[in-house]
Amino acid sequence: MFYRRKYYRISTEFLKPFNQLFNTINLPNQLKHGARLVGRWSMPLDDGITEVFAIWEYDDYNKYVEIEDAVRSDKYHVDKVLKWYEGHGGKSFVQSTYFIEVRNEKIEDTVHVQK
Repeated sequence: MFYRRKYYRISTEFLKPFNQLFNTINLPNQLKHGARLVGRWSMPLDDGITEVFAIWEYDDYNKYVEIEDAVRSDKYHVDKVLKWYEGHGGKSFVQSTYFIEVRNEKIEDTVHVQK
């Protein structure tokens, strides 16, 4: 299995629209192309910042690359994301105003249960 963590630190004031983007646009497209969501969580930090992260599971790294390529080349999805950004001031504005940090990380399982 291949696991990844998508991690954001965002302005807390933007949490509601950010969650709306995930739940109504990004999640359905990821699932449509075969990604498996383990879970998604948020945690308030200091100074009006919230940490949001999701754990995703794939059969292997090659499958992850295949799914990400499909997600990014899905014109219907890309158009919906761009329209969402436009509704919030544009992609550049949103990213420079509300996103403090974004990371996409490979994570490794450290539990080895004997069967």
